[in-house]
Amino acid sequence: MPVPAARLVCHPRRDRRAFGWVTGAIRAAVAGALVSAGLAGCTAATSGSAVSATPQGPPVTVYVIADNAVVAIRAATGVPSRKIPAGAVPYAVAVTPDGKNAYVVDGYDNFHGNVTPINTATLTAGPLISAGDRLTSIAITPDGRTAYVTNYSDGTVTPISTVTNTAGPPIRTGQAPSYIAITPNGKTAYVSNQGSGTVTPIDTATNNPGTPIPVGPSPGPIAIAPL
Repeated sequence: MPVPAARLVCHPRRDRRAFGWVTGAIRAAVAGALVSAGLAGCTAATSGSAVSATPQGPPVTVYVIADNAVVAIRAATGVPSRKIPAGAVPYAVAVTPDGKNAYVVDGYDNFHGNVTPINTATLTAGPLISAGDRLTSIAITPDGRTAYVTNYSDGTVTPISTVTNTAGPPIRTGQAPSYIAITPNGKTAYVSNQGSGTVTPIDTATNNPGTPIPVGPSPGPIAIAPL
């Protein structure tokens, strides 16, 4: 089973061109902010897309799951916001490419899988989106229109429209899907299935799964490199 950890994700506001890797400057600011927020004991890891902390770049906000809530941090100042409630056991987080919404997976430990949308301008949570059982990870397409959530217990992936915040029919993958990543062109999602030792490709245009790819026992996190 995937190991729970605090999740860290960054986004720029209204400038998708600035997307890149988190730099040491952001990591330093985040570390200071976590200490200020009383979260120094958290183990933070990057997930989803992130931005560079260049002087000409847009303002950066960091979202970290800790203490069963989401904390928003302005990376430039290292100042954390209030904690944002996001379900009973928030487990993973992703931000839309335009930076307007964050989606928080809740349900790995309580078997009642929900996703909480957060408006990043107001830092308020919207109504819960029911998405399956024992949710473990989330990825958002580059166009920002669909979020895909893995359902560890169901052996499925649930697509969620970010336009309407509604879940579509679950997509059958392999046993215990745990991690997901989407190609840079947004055409295919790849899901690692811990229980069946495979990776399942999903056509994001039709949401049809392809033939599972055997990779070995208990595949874990997955990443995709542009060619």
